[in-house]
Amino acid sequence: MNRRELINAVSQHIGAEAKDVERVLSGFTDVVTSTVSRGEQVAISGFAKFAKVERAARMGRNPATGEPIHIKASKKARITPLKAFKDAVMGGAAKKGGVKKAAAKKGPATKKGPATKKAATKKKATAKKAAKRR
Repeated sequence: MNRRELINAVSQHIGAEAKDVERVLSGFTDVVTSTVSRGEQVAISGFAKFAKVERAARMGRNPATGEPIHIKASKKARITPLKAFKDAVMGGAAKKGGVKKAAAKKGPATKKGPATKKAATKKKATAKKAAKRR
């Protein structure tokens, strides 16, 4: 889905004019971009977190020659999807697991007697092919 398709889908979903939705989307991207470029983090609960990450200078290796090279420090944009968004996208996987209940707290562990040994398992012989008859 591209920008124009997103604007049309949102305008149909909320019953607003496409030009109004386009203006809101432009304002949203402008505000998020300027805020993150200043080094601040923008978190939209249930959707995503936008942040600026500074990567330190480090030594790398040229994969073709194996020669060590210096990689300069850089700044990157990081967009992290949040739990509600990931759960909605993953759909069935998140619903199947359900909510896990916490285990009941018990007292200290106690030894319940001698452990029993399992019976030794037999080694199974591999099946051999019958010789071909002529």
